[in-house]
Amino acid sequence: MSPEVEPQRKIIHVDMDAFYASVEQRDDPALRGRPIAVGGARERGVVAAASYEARTFGVRSAMPSVTARRLCPDLTFVPPRFDVYKAVSGEIRSIFETYTDLVEPLSLDEAYLDVTEDRARMGSATAIAEAIRRRIKTETGLTASAGVSYNKFLAKLASDHNKPDGLCVVTPRQGPDFVAALPVSRFHGVGPVTAAKMALLGIATGADLRAQSLAMLKEHFGKSADYYFWAARGRDDRPVRAHRERKSIGAERTFFEDLRAEDDLVAALHPIAEKVWERAAQGGALGRTVTLKVKYADFRQVTRAQSPGGAVTSFDTLRAAGTGLLLGLCPVERGVRLLGLTLSGFDPLRGFAEEQQLGLAL
Repeated sequence: MSPEVEPQRKIIHVDMDAFYASVEQRDDPALRGRPIAVGGARERGVVAAASYEARTFGVRSAMPSVTARRLCPDLTFVPPRFDVYKAVSGEIRSIFETYTDLVEPLSLDEAYLDVTEDRARMGSATAIAEAIRRRIKTETGLTASAGVSYNKFLAKLASDHNKPDGLCVVTPRQGPDFVAALPVSRFHGVGPVTAAKMALLGIATGADLRAQSLAMLKEHFGKSADYYFWAARGRDDRPVRAHRERKSIGAERTFFEDLRAEDDLVAALHPIAEKVWERAAQGGALGRTVTLKVKYADFRQVTRAQSPGGAVTSFDTLRAAGTGLLLGLCPVERGVRLLGLTLSGFDPLRGFAEEQQLGLAL
């Protein structure tokens, strides 16, 4: 008896279009059609999201607000409302779960779906993606782009291909040629530093990457070599993970003015620790390691970690551990512009798993 062959995966990657900015424009008609940025307008503010009108001026997420304002003098800054974005994300997640239980969110505004099992009897993954996009528009008033393919790598590439409000399907026959024609800078997992390194090696496109041997890629890119080697051939065997173990819980804060006094630093750490503990308590997580992050005015960054002994079972224990680490760095020679605190090393019996992120045609 021949072994049973698993059906080819059918993966959808859904990516909301300018999610935070689109929610703000949806809720405030006066912002529609205008360049807006979600984030802080202060000198040290950062753009969390930019509307498509702002993107035409070169405004991008993670850009300093002063740079964004220089690129687009008419830019309107809107303070973020993460509680609203989270609620809308929950509505979208409910739509996904109508079609599959295999949903792996990457953030509030994007997720992978494995729809290999045609639970809704739609006939194809493309039909499911179209139905999801229609429902998102009808039920939330927002638009989403989707990519449909036979693996996660290609589905994510495809979702970005016809943005905004677009759909792109990459079949197994099309996959290798689709990858070959793309700049490697478009590959998920190839950041600016890696793309620049590849450029120095003469690797500009997927075709260039495919021409390299695995040995050569390992020599220059180490553990990432296997991923690059197979991605360049349109291969990616990673499954959609409906449950992904969370390795840490953290919070941080950037200060408008640099902090130097020990009392000010200790006071500033308190609400950060409160936020970490609130998140840990909500998830039922018992971590063992507390890590402090300090970024100085000259952008130099240090981290210090401590395991108090056993699980951190109270806010006071967490705060005391973080404060002890902080005092160990005092007095500070330079001002401190950012403090962060992270809880990790979760007890596998009490830690939490964060819900995230097979005969159907594409």
